[in-house]
Amino acid sequence: MLTQGDKGLVFRALHERDGAFLIPNPWDPGTARLLEHLGFEALATTSAGCAFSAGQQDNTISRDETMAHISGIASATDLPVSADLENGFGDSPETVAETIRLAAAAGLAGGSIEDMSRHAERPIYEHEYAVERIRAAAEAVRNLPFAFTLTARAENYLAGRPDLRDTIKRLQAYQMAGADVLYAPGLTSTDDIASVVNAVDRPVNVVMGLQGVPLSLAGLAAIGVKRVSVGSALSRAALGAFLRAAREMREHGTFRFAEDAVSYREINAMFDASVL
Repeated sequence: MLTQGDKGLVFRALHERDGAFLIPNPWDPGTARLLEHLGFEALATTSAGCAFSAGQQDNTISRDETMAHISGIASATDLPVSADLENGFGDSPETVAETIRLAAAAGLAGGSIEDMSRHAERPIYEHEYAVERIRAAAEAVRNLPFAFTLTARAENYLAGRPDLRDTIKRLQAYQMAGADVLYAPGLTSTDDIASVVNAVDRPVNVVMGLQGVPLSLAGLAAIGVKRVSVGSALSRAALGAFLRAAREMREHGTFRFAEDAVSYREINAMFDASVL
């Protein structure tokens, strides 16, 4: 197994090489090991996938629960893992910094901090306060004894505020505050993504797996995107298959869903520790 320091360096190097790389999002140790088996180079957790696996809505899992969850994923694989750390599990910069330290202690090679609050009256933190939060996270990262890649997220589009100008302004400020990677989830057009890439001087993450977005990895790489994740899409795809199967049984009393299931022999072999 690689050490945490090794994983941190491997993860950093992925952002420095030419082209774009995929960073799919498992939601438990088993799916992390399957993605490693398939040859992916790094993984990212998903807050929604974590919550769904616990039978809860997204953004309702506590920091302690999240740390236990991401530690299980990180320890299950030799791949570097970056965690979805939501808004840092609190408003204050001090809380955000402590979340980064806890994530590092949990075995992570990186993590993201978003600027979406949990306050209905102001869903996005004010600009300067959001920057202060990223600055605190970056300071915590600099004091770690190994490479840890900090991703800063501008959440305007997911909060129903599709303001590209403000999104770019925020990402530029997060870059200056010390973020290593920049991310504006919810962008769906090539032009908007290219505008973000061209406006900043850090690797950009883009999330795919959104309905109606036809962009490919090659197309995203061509406009300068460095990293492509899929958020909760893999977990939702799996849950979609589960729900279709359950509804077939409940509504029709048939079991044809099993025709599309992976065979027991194949999936069992993928978890053979000797070949991972």
